[in-house]
Amino acid sequence: MPAPERIPPGSVTTVDLLTKGELTVLGRIREASNAVLHCSVSYEGRQAHCVYKPVAGEQPLWDFPDGTLAQREVAAYEVSEATGWALVPPTVLRDGPYGQGMCQLWIETAGSPAEAPDPADPAGPADPAEGTDPDGAGPAPLLALVEGEEPGEGWKAVGFAEVGEGRTALLVHADDERLRRLAVLDAVINNGDRKGGHLLPAPEGPLYAIDHGVTFHVDDKLRTLLWGWAGEPLTAEALEVVARLDAALERGEPLATRLAELITPAETEALRSRVRRLRVTGVHPEPSGQWPAIPWPPV
Repeated sequence: MPAPERIPPGSVTTVDLLTKGELTVLGRIREASNAVLHCSVSYEGRQAHCVYKPVAGEQPLWDFPDGTLAQREVAAYEVSEATGWALVPPTVLRDGPYGQGMCQLWIETAGSPAEAPDPADPAGPADPAEGTDPDGAGPAPLLALVEGEEPGEGWKAVGFAEVGEGRTALLVHADDERLRRLAVLDAVINNGDRKGGHLLPAPEGPLYAIDHGVTFHVDDKLRTLLWGWAGEPLTAEALEVVARLDAALERGEPLATRLAELITPAETEALRSRVRRLRVTGVHPEPSGQWPAIPWPPV
C-alpha cells in the first residue's frame, strides 16, 4: 500500500483532517476480523492515508457490548495523548461512507520487525539478533523466538511456545523503552489483545500501536506479548505519567469529560481504579491467572 503523504504544517491539524476531511475508500484490509478500510482523506488542500473502521462492520463479541469497538479505539487514543507518549496514531470518531466509525492516521512502518522468526524454519534466524541489516542500518526486531531458556542480553522473556514436532521455543521481546511505555499504557486501558502485528515502528524512530477495540473492560482482560517487565518496578517516568493520569481522570477534567462520551461510567471508574492501583503498587502488573495471558495468534 502507498505511504501516506506528509501533512504540511498549517492551520489544519491531523485531527481536523481526519474529522472533517473527505474519505475515499481505496481498498479493504482482508486479514482483519472486522471491516477495516484503507482510505485517503482530503481537507483544505491537505491529504493523507487513513484507516476507517465502520461500526456496521464490527463482529459481535461475547464479552463486549455490540457496536462499541470504534469508541474504545478513540478512547485509547485520548488516554495515550494524556500520557504524552503519543503511542496511538491520531484517531477520531466520525461519519463515513458506511456510517459512523473510527478513522485513524495510516502509519507507514520501517519494515516488519514485529514479526517473530520461527526457529523451526531452517531459513529463519533462531537468534533474535540475526536477520537484521548486516551494516546495522535495518530496524532491530521487537519480537523473536529463541532456543534455550534464557532471553539473552537486551531481551525480556514472555514464555514458551510450541513450534511444531514437539519442540518449544522461548518467546522474547526487546528490552525497549518504547515497548515498556506501551506495556504501561496497555495496563491502564486493560488491553485484551496486544499482538505483535499491532506494533508499528515508524521510519523516523517512534513506535505506534494500533487495534484497541477490546479495551476498557471492567474485568481484568489484559492479554499481551509484553509481559517481560511483569512484577518489576515502574520507571520514574511511568510513575509521573500515572500520577498525571490520575489527576486527569478526576470528574470535570477534560479527559474524564471526553471519556464519558466514549465508554460507560463503570468502565471509566474501572480505569480510575487501575491507574490508582499502579500508583500504589508501583510495579508492572502480572498475569491474573483468571484469563489467558497471551493473545492468540500472538503475531
